[in-house]
Amino acid sequence: MADDTRPALHTSPVHVPVFDELRGTDHPGLALFHLVPSRVRGPAHPSKGVGSPDAVSGEILALLAGNVAEDASAVLCTCSTIGGVAESAAATLGVPVLRVDRPMAARCRGTGTRGGTRDRLRAPGTDPRAARRSTGDRPVEVRAVMVDGAWACFEADDRHGCPDLVAATADGVADADAIVPAQASMADAVTRTATRIPVLSSPRPGLAAAAAAAR
Repeated sequence: MADDTRPALHTSPVHVPVFDELRGTDHPGLALFHLVPSRVRGPAHPSKGVGSPDAVSGEILALLAGNVAEDASAVLCTCSTIGGVAESAAATLGVPVLRVDRPMAARCRGTGTRGGTRDRLRAPGTDPRAARRSTGDRPVEVRAVMVDGAWACFEADDRHGCPDLVAATADGVADADAIVPAQASMADAVTRTATRIPVLSSPRPGLAAAAAAAR
């Protein structure tokens, strides 16, 4: 692995071209190394139940330890479900481990003129606590809004059906300061919405944070 490399930990290969495209557009020359371990995908699947990411914490730590040993500057975890587990590995690894949704959450906290309500769009079965863990200390009301059918589309690699469902759900939200897609895979929905409420996404600001991070 080359110096100043940023490994990106994914739980699905569909994220690889998304972050490669962003790297080429926003951070040309950034050395991005993709890790897509099939054995840690299970905790992100609705059928496995919420609360299971800790069950693979040892595997995640071992995987990261084996791939950041050669001068990696930072690690980016693109899965919100295992993001907290990956983040906790930073002290052991000695490099920053960043969850992709933290920069988006920081922007979310800055929207509106009050504590406000942020609707977090998520597929049924994904972790509803992830939003609260990533939004920090400022009082924010977070409501989970289910996008029925989104996970099935994602699993089927339906590049249009999933973002269309997410966008339609976002357009149905009427009383929020911001709308936050819960997974990086929902980012394409942002350009398909008609709502006047800000709809945020995590891949671009998450990769920017990883690019800026240093040992």
